[in-house]
Amino acid sequence: MLIIGLAPKGKAQINEDKLGAWYMYFYNTAFNKGPWGIQGDIQYRNFNSLGDLEQLLLRSGLTYKPENTNIKFTLGYGHITTGTYGDIDSTLQENRIYQEILYPVKFGKRFYTNHRFRYEQRFVENQDFRTRYRYNLFLNIPLNQTTMDKNTLYLALYNELFINGERNIGNNKKVEVFDRNRLYAALGFFIKKHLKVQFGVMNQTTNTIAKNQLQLSLHHNIQ
Repeated sequence: MLIIGLAPKGKAQINEDKLGAWYMYFYNTAFNKGPWGIQGDIQYRNFNSLGDLEQLLLRSGLTYKPENTNIKFTLGYGHITTGTYGDIDSTLQENRIYQEILYPVKFGKRFYTNHRFRYEQRFVENQDFRTRYRYNLFLNIPLNQTTMDKNTLYLALYNELFINGERNIGNNKKVEVFDRNRLYAALGFFIKKHLKVQFGVMNQTTNTIAKNQLQLSLHHNIQ
């Protein structure tokens, strides 16, 4: 996450041509296969391939899936440590509360979509209270079979738009309405029915910068 107006003082100019890398683990489970559960993720993000910390993100939430529906609601919390580009070691802390709706829709035999709406309340170090709205459209397309199951190779795509709520963040600073956009393409593979891995590239664009990130992620549906 390239944070405009949020990074620690003395931040060096980010090199847009330098490929970054994000390493991620996503998990979710239902309690006794009932409507309640938890989901979350751990993300280690780097400005380079490894070692130049961009962000460490820890996030988890309580989920509720009403009976006989595919819609999932989440109330969660995240803690984010943001690093500084280059040799500077200073960091900035953020606590975040979020509410989320996840709505999957399948088209035909091969097009698996997910719509995710997320509203965030952000408590950023040395800033006034902030909010943000996010919409993500996911699309998974199995390549070697029609089902998303064991041994399936698939194409994973998404686009996520971020819109700021409060624009005045304190200390006479103001952010734009548009926060960022993320465009992603990857290949995924189901190791087994409830465990898959993805490797791809995400382009993140803000008002001032555009940067590509390699992404390696493990997705675990704990049974």
